[in-house]
Amino acid sequence: MHYSGSVYRPPSEAHSLIIQVTVGCSHNKCAFCNMYKDKKFSITPMEQVRDDLRCAREQYSRVERFFLADGDALILPTAQLLEILGDIRSLFPECSRVSTYASPKSILGKTPEDLSALHAAGLDFAYLGLETGNDPLLKKINKGVTVAQQIEAGQKLKAAGLTLSVTAINGLAGSNGDWQAHAVDTAAALNAMHPDFIALLTLRVYTGTPMAEWIASGELVQPTPMELIRETKLFLEHIDCPGAVFRSNHASNYLVLAGTLNQDRERLLHECDEALRGDAPLRRFVELGR
Repeated sequence: MHYSGSVYRPPSEAHSLIIQVTVGCSHNKCAFCNMYKDKKFSITPMEQVRDDLRCAREQYSRVERFFLADGDALILPTAQLLEILGDIRSLFPECSRVSTYASPKSILGKTPEDLSALHAAGLDFAYLGLETGNDPLLKKINKGVTVAQQIEAGQKLKAAGLTLSVTAINGLAGSNGDWQAHAVDTAAALNAMHPDFIALLTLRVYTGTPMAEWIASGELVQPTPMELIRETKLFLEHIDCPGAVFRSNHASNYLVLAGTLNQDRERLLHECDEALRGDAPLRRFVELGR
C-alpha cells in the first residue's frame, strides 16, 4: 500500500481501509489546521490506486468499508472517481460503504448529475467541515467560501442521496470574540443543511498555525471549559434538525454529549446546565501542539 505523509480520517472511519486517492488538501489554508502542511496537494496516479486496491484484495479476506483520502478526494474528476468506485465494487463485492472528506468548493464543482452518479456507483458518505455559520468568522479563518456556499454544498450532497456528516468547532471565535453569533449562526447553517450527523468539536490550537499566532499575541483568547459549555448550550438552544445524530464526544471535547435531535435536546441542555453548575465531571487535557 502507498501512503504519503501523515494520513488522517474521521474517528468513525477507524475500521475503514484508507485509500489515498489524493495527497494533501486542495485548499490547505485554514487558520486553525495543520493537518496537511507536510505535503503538497496532488492527485494520485490511477495505476497506483489500482495497485493499492489489488494489494488490499490480496491481503484482506473481507473489507466492508473504504475511506478515500486525503483532505478532499471529491475534487477528482467525476470520471476518475467513478472508475475508482467501480474498481472497489468489482474487487470488493462485500463493501457496504465508501466515504470521503469533501470541501465545499469540490462539491460545488460537481453537477447534481455528477453527485447522483457517484452515489449510484457506491459513494455513500461525505464529511463536510462547516466550522462556523458566521460569515465574518469564516473569512477570518480563511476557509475560502461563504456560509451560503457551505449550505449549498451540504444541500447538494443530501439531494444526491449521500449521507452527510458536518463538523463545527466550538470556541472558534474565542472568548473575546462574538461567540454568541458563532453559536447561533452555526446552528442556523446546520438547520438549513439538515445533515444526518452533526459533530461539535472543540478548538485545539496547533503550533505553526495562524491561530496559534493569534493566541500568542492576545488577538484571540482561548475559551475556558466553562465558556465552551456555555457556547454549546446556546448552540443547542437554536439547533433544529429533527432526526440528526448529534455528537460532541471527540477527544477534544471537555463535556461528552450524545443524542438524537430534536428529541434529546432538552436532555442535552440539562447536561450542559449540570456541567455549568459543577455537577458533572469534565475531561482534563494537556494542551499540546501537533
